[in-house]
Amino acid sequence: MSSPLEDSLRQRIIQSQGDTVIAQEPASSYDQPDDAKSAAARDQIVWGKTPSGQVFRVPTTHDVITALFHPSYPKSHIDIVNLALLALQLLLFYALPSTSRKVFFFLYFAFWRAAYDAGLGYVLTKQSKRRWIVRSVHRLGWLDEKRRPEVRAWIRRQLVGKMGKDYSFDELPLEYNTWLLFRQAVDIILINDFLSFCLFAFACFRVPSGLSMFIHVLRWLGGIVLIAFNLWVKSEAHHVVKDYGWYWGDCFFQRGALVFDGVFELAPHPMYSVGYAWIYGISLIVGSYPVLFVSLAAHAAQFAFLVFFENPHIERFYGQRKPLAQRVPIRRASPPVSGSANALSLAPSSSQAQGQALLRARAFSDPPSTPSVTEGSTASDSETETELELQQQGGARTTKPTNVIPPADTPPIALEKKRSHSPLSHHDLRNRYFRRDTIFLVHLDVFRAQDFMLLLAMAYPFLIVVLPNLMLSSPELHFGHALAWTLFHTFGLGLVLQAQSARKFLVRHFLKHYHYPARDGSRGAVREAFASWKAVYNLSMCMSYVSCFGLVWKTYDPPLAWITGHGLLRHTVGAILIAFHIWVTTESYEVLGVFGWFYGDFFMDDYPFSLDYSGIYRYLNNPEIVAGAAFFGMALISGSKFVYILAGVRHISYWWFLRCVEHPHMRKLYGDSLRKDAGFTKVVKKVASHNARLLESRAGRHAPEIRRVVQEMRGTLDRVYEDAAEVVEEFLAMSRPKLSEVVQDTKFLLQQSREKLVIPLLANDLSAYETDKYKVRVVSRRADCDGGVLRFHLGEQIKIAWKVPRHHSRRDWIGLYRVGANQSSLVTRTSSLGMWMPVHDKEWDGDFPIGEDINSHTSSTSSSSESGTVVFQGDALPWTVGRYEVRYHHDGMYNVLALDGPIEIYVDHLEKVDFESVRAALAHVVPLCLDGDPSLIPSSCPSGGSGGNEEGEGGDPDDFRFWSERQAWRIARAIREMFGVEYAPDVVVADANLSALAQRIITSRQIIMQG
Repeated sequence: MSSPLEDSLRQRIIQSQGDTVIAQEPASSYDQPDDAKSAAARDQIVWGKTPSGQVFRVPTTHDVITALFHPSYPKSHIDIVNLALLALQLLLFYALPSTSRKVFFFLYFAFWRAAYDAGLGYVLTKQSKRRWIVRSVHRLGWLDEKRRPEVRAWIRRQLVGKMGKDYSFDELPLEYNTWLLFRQAVDIILINDFLSFCLFAFACFRVPSGLSMFIHVLRWLGGIVLIAFNLWVKSEAHHVVKDYGWYWGDCFFQRGALVFDGVFELAPHPMYSVGYAWIYGISLIVGSYPVLFVSLAAHAAQFAFLVFFENPHIERFYGQRKPLAQRVPIRRASPPVSGSANALSLAPSSSQAQGQALLRARAFSDPPSTPSVTEGSTASDSETETELELQQQGGARTTKPTNVIPPADTPPIALEKKRSHSPLSHHDLRNRYFRRDTIFLVHLDVFRAQDFMLLLAMAYPFLIVVLPNLMLSSPELHFGHALAWTLFHTFGLGLVLQAQSARKFLVRHFLKHYHYPARDGSRGAVREAFASWKAVYNLSMCMSYVSCFGLVWKTYDPPLAWITGHGLLRHTVGAILIAFHIWVTTESYEVLGVFGWFYGDFFMDDYPFSLDYSGIYRYLNNPEIVAGAAFFGMALISGSKFVYILAGVRHISYWWFLRCVEHPHMRKLYGDSLRKDAGFTKVVKKVASHNARLLESRAGRHAPEIRRVVQEMRGTLDRVYEDAAEVVEEFLAMSRPKLSEVVQDTKFLLQQSREKLVIPLLANDLSAYETDKYKVRVVSRRADCDGGVLRFHLGEQIKIAWKVPRHHSRRDWIGLYRVGANQSSLVTRTSSLGMWMPVHDKEWDGDFPIGEDINSHTSSTSSSSESGTVVFQGDALPWTVGRYEVRYHHDGMYNVLALDGPIEIYVDHLEKVDFESVRAALAHVVPLCLDGDPSLIPSSCPSGGSGGNEEGEGGDPDDFRFWSERQAWRIARAIREMFGVEYAPDVVVADANLSALAQRIITSRQIIMQG
């Protein structure tokens, strides 16, 4: 039975690490009245938990503005320093001349912005990874009454005066008091960062010339609206995450749930995105381009903080590892009775459509990775998902095949039959339909015909642009070229998709004109049709962008005066729209995955597609419609009427595509499970409804008339929308027309050359150490020697024992090197290529040594030496056959204090290469490459694992899976060493089965032998 303290902990929506048990906050703060919320806040007891497991009551904290500026609150020394810095800024603003004032406050703001994004980002990253801040405070003894009593007493006075009556400095753990001390430094940075930007903006204030009074009024109103909107966003965000989330408390200790509702449904990461609207509002008010560009740079720095610290921290603490190549059987509903002449066996059943989980239209996302901090679910979402899961499980029919290892002489056809009787899995379907498909120029391979044609098709517009031919360089020709690709991409391919959705047009075409094996059924036609569609769709998409860029290039005319007029503004806004387009497209692909990107649910009915309302689709139903911002951005930059027309045509045509192609298909598949309003729409409607009720209550007797006018306007707009759609549809109805090996070799050569890319750092204090007493030895419990050389199979763990003087450096480390790679036995001059281990892991932060822990030197024994062991495993092992030596290095440097070896890394070479022997060899080496993890290795191996076959799911006992592609790379490297056959890691991941991989190796060797 758990303790009351643990039962009352509040749980974060995203599952926290370890076995922490924390209870959950209410799902939404908007559903509670203000009185209820305030009463709940007063009565609520919040508990925290340190990484060591200590549970404590979290005291109440006060916001920095109140504590710093309210006269009734006591001021600590840190507060006085903060107030002094703020006062100094105000004095300098009035004392300095105009030009000096601008330069000073620009540099001063740059300093505080760097302190925020670079400084805080650096120390918080180290705290998140290795608890660096807490360890440093502990190492320096700042809160230790015995070691630094004066410092501890001073810190105690600073913290006690700022906290309430429920705060007890002596009873709270080190992590919490360190976090409070860290808050004081953060407050100094944040407030000075804010004030320095404001003063810099005011120093650059000007009234732009050449603008009408109406434009000035709009500029001021827009700035005030942005500032007010920013204040609302920040206050709402603080209301949701509290001081714990505001000051990154989860880097120090675990506390209740961070429930992301309210403003966190308005935009992703609102504190870092729309929460910086105020800097653009000030830029509008002051009317200065320098302030605008400084604002953009500051905002970009904040996004860098988000990308390099915040997101990795959330993924590190709240993410869940997802294995690769996991074969989870797909649960299917009972097929409906076919009664339609043109239904085809490929058409999805209605029960299947209703059984899909409530997620996003057309968007099948790959197996979900770590959820974003803003992707918390609401109560209604969870209830709906639970109901659908129960319905789906109730109607599901599973098949549990017999787990029989194939005999030694199993032919490929028998293996195919064996796999066909295994439960169908998402992994097998993914590798059936996708093989490193080209997306823009990603995964481009010039040896594939469709990729080579893609390069040719993209090259000719550039040739047309470059060639100095007056006829070919006319803007009208480029406009016609770009317009043709735009119309083809939206209307042409849209009509094809529409026909495919209605009557399987493309699949029928391939079934009619091409022969497929009888045992293949219709799968070959589906694959070939989908493969052709993917190539044409990607070609059309690339050409629509390239042709538009060519039009912009030919029509672009640089402004004669950048500062005066609106030339610089047009370029700035255009660049922002292009960047926004890239971001929206990237975020859309993160959710859609390769399946949704290529509209896979128009072709494949056996693929487990589902709706996915995560990522950017949490806020928008169709972000693709705003992804066309790049065309309007290019139109602003070029200033050409042709580009404006092209952008408008593309926007209208894509609107038609969504309304007439995608939406009907989604409605056909998912029916009523499609949501009506996205998060952004819900928030806007909620605010509008609240304001409407407020306006109606104040309108009095005019309220009925106002409602009538609003309803008439809404009806008029709806009719205009429907009429426009009907005109477009009628018009279209009338006018519808009847490089892999090279890259792998390059990577291998670069990896080999890394051995020489190191400049050794050497220590000069070796005379203070007893170097002759440093010993290192390879430990082996087997008598597996070849001429006195210890032998280890490729992937086998290597245990190293060390014995050194007690007063050695705790930053010593041990490395493995190829024999002969270093000529000197005193200094190492080549890179370890990752094959190294620290003697004391706590003294290292990744590849960098950190300050020594003085408490680690204390020991109750009087021995003059210290000994221990390190184990090389995983990526620290050599994954190439050969002889290696062990080197013990001093103090994070490259001075060698001890040597041992050589040791030999070997693989077993088979005398007879047949299916049985190859499979047996793989059964030995695959578990080694998978680190012996029972949840990954095949259950048919002698060591016995689950291989990804969950309890009760059945599956092939030869199946295995991975935590990362690096493990697949190890298996590929072992296969190369054992059989002389090279595979990319993607091939190993696609097979992920001992028998399939063994048969692939035999077939590949036969082809190689024939050559």
